[in-house]
Amino acid sequence: MADFDVRGRTVIFRPDVNSPIDPKTKRIVNTNRIEKTVPTLTWLLEHGAKVALIAHQGDTLDYQNLIPLAEHAEKLSALSGRKVAYIDDVCGPAALAAVRALGEGEAVILGNLRYLAEEISTFESAVKLKAPEMLDTWLVRSLAPLAELYVNDAFAAAHRNAPSMVAFQELLPAAAGIQLMEEYTALKSVMEGPRRPCVYVLGGAKISDAFDMMRKVLEDGAADQILAAGVTGLVMLIAKGIEVGQTTRRFLKDRGLEEFIPEAERLLKAWGSKYLLPVDLAFEDGARRAELDVPASGALAKDVGFPDVGRKTIARFKESIARAGSVFVNGPAGMYENPLWEEGTREIWRAIEAAPGYTVIGGGDTISAASKFTDLTKFDYVCTGGGAMVRFLAGKRLPLIDAMEKAYERDMRAPLRR
Repeated sequence: MADFDVRGRTVIFRPDVNSPIDPKTKRIVNTNRIEKTVPTLTWLLEHGAKVALIAHQGDTLDYQNLIPLAEHAEKLSALSGRKVAYIDDVCGPAALAAVRALGEGEAVILGNLRYLAEEISTFESAVKLKAPEMLDTWLVRSLAPLAELYVNDAFAAAHRNAPSMVAFQELLPAAAGIQLMEEYTALKSVMEGPRRPCVYVLGGAKISDAFDMMRKVLEDGAADQILAAGVTGLVMLIAKGIEVGQTTRRFLKDRGLEEFIPEAERLLKAWGSKYLLPVDLAFEDGARRAELDVPASGALAKDVGFPDVGRKTIARFKESIARAGSVFVNGPAGMYENPLWEEGTREIWRAIEAAPGYTVIGGGDTISAASKFTDLTKFDYVCTGGGAMVRFLAGKRLPLIDAMEKAYERDMRAPLRR
């Protein structure tokens, strides 16, 4: 972004400010992504740009979070110390008039992008447009003629093949914002040049994320050790030959997670020595927390649910984290939302917070858990992305990165460049 002269130029700025929303009040409950947007916004305004922000909140898949961006504008104004206006129109006549009326150093955030059918996830999965085919979408043909530069800061949405993410680059010079460059650089360092040993801490219930990553980072030698907790840990124990009981089996089957067991078996066969699996598990015993050792082989002594790892596992994980040169974290160790099952996540997260190595955490649940138990500023990098981060570390191409690289190759000598 700093390569461009933006003074007096109209800039379309695409950050990711999609935030957790209280289901009752419909108010924002965590401003992490909004805070990460402020440095780029401030730079643009201080350098005299006329900034039209386009962003989303919620989607068809989380309709309860689909709200206007008025509070986002208030938060951005308060955090940046500069007025960010809001208009509840995405790219209609009122939005276009607001963009045309911008003066140097002024900003307006337009209506929620997800009000447009062409920006929702179901449209993306059903229609499958390529970037050049998106030039006729209402968003692009309305806003692109008003702008002279497109800036993207939305790594968290980098896996989305939507017009706001990949189509403006077809028509306008494009630049990465501060947040996009920081996220890309931090994840590249974890993936390609980590400080050794590099330890991955993988948990949570959405185990497709963990399995997307594990084979890639093990094949490439990026990971020296994987600490498997949460549902990922339970699946790995089954793959190791431990019978976890019908309660856990039923839990996995009901959620379609048994399909990961064969891949877990292959991973353990190829890289078993790289895994640190739970050696004890927590369960409910008369409304109290109790713990059960995992045998070297055979069946667990109780057929119950296991919402958290046990204290012996916590101790082993903490020892590994303390020795690590790099620690990457995705997914909590257990059902931390319930105080009965927060111990694993709390203690492991605090160990990561205090770790001497380079620490990177990412993903929605991961950040929420870290916010609850630790000081986010103590981690070396907090990645706003969940799905994008996982796909990146799994070696998959991201539509946003492809679009930005294509624009860079085309516009290396663009007249807006300094």
